[in-house]
Amino acid sequence: MKKLPEVTADYGNLYRMLLAPIRAKLLLTAIELKVFNHLAEPISADAIAQTLNTHPQNTKVFLDNLTAIDLVEKRAGLYQNSPQAQAFLVEDSSTYLGRIFTFMKVDDQFLQNLPTLVKEGPPPPPEQSPFSEDALAKGVTLMADIERAGYAQEAVEIVSELPEFPSFRKMLDLGGGPGLIGMTIVDAHPTMTGVIFDLPPVVKATEAYIKEYKMEARVETLGGDFNRSPIGEGYDLVFACSSLQFAQDLDMVVQKVYDALNPGGVFVSLFPFGHTHEGTKPEPIVLSLASMAFMGMETSFDQSYVAESMRRTGFKTIRSRTFETFMGPMELDVARK
Repeated sequence: MKKLPEVTADYGNLYRMLLAPIRAKLLLTAIELKVFNHLAEPISADAIAQTLNTHPQNTKVFLDNLTAIDLVEKRAGLYQNSPQAQAFLVEDSSTYLGRIFTFMKVDDQFLQNLPTLVKEGPPPPPEQSPFSEDALAKGVTLMADIERAGYAQEAVEIVSELPEFPSFRKMLDLGGGPGLIGMTIVDAHPTMTGVIFDLPPVVKATEAYIKEYKMEARVETLGGDFNRSPIGEGYDLVFACSSLQFAQDLDMVVQKVYDALNPGGVFVSLFPFGHTHEGTKPEPIVLSLASMAFMGMETSFDQSYVAESMRRTGFKTIRSRTFETFMGPMELDVARK
């Protein structure tokens, strides 16, 4: 018999890659059909099919597949949301993330065009800016979903542990979007006030969130583009979460932050796109930016991108660490003036 090849590698990971699109499609279809809204309590597949007006047998198959990927639990023939699905995939939950997951889904057209993009390169850039007023307003809603579902709570833990926190009087949430992070930090302090800075169309929406959370007395907005506009002054804390990647000249923006801080002030940055391993890791960051990278947009930032700018600007001390979030690792940099 001819000798078989010696196998030292494992192809299991390759097989799991082929299953990944099925998992994503199951999740997105369940969100679209609002399946999770009806699974707070144990229920049969036939009852779900009747409620949703779907095919009974394929509804059972669908629920079994959702159970296989741990979004649903099945006991004695009845189906119920997993704790994760109940928290993040039920529409009336205050931590609902269905909108952002639907928005984040990989563009089917991009995947179909991937061989062409590899062969021929990116197409010409679009004539219209993707940052229209309507697009920005929708983005604020999606960011509010993310911030309510854990970002804001994690941010206040980071800031409240700073030794300077009790002495803070005024903070800036730079590129704050809906402002829930800034408001949560302010609310955790007995007297501090806050400013939410973002583009003018964005802060229009921010003001509605300030009213919703009854923070009008302690939080205000400031509209502008931090690449061109003043950001205010007299801050003891500047917090920037997922905003510095929009800096056209990072050193210039960081210099603005330095100048806006009081002596001894603290600049906290949570930056989502820090790459390691020569731009190939972490996997969630690289893959989430793949469509933009193939279209010729700048997406590659080294892990120390923000920290190095802080150092060049003259901050006295800088402390950095990797901070895990549901969207992948982020770089946490804390600099003191």
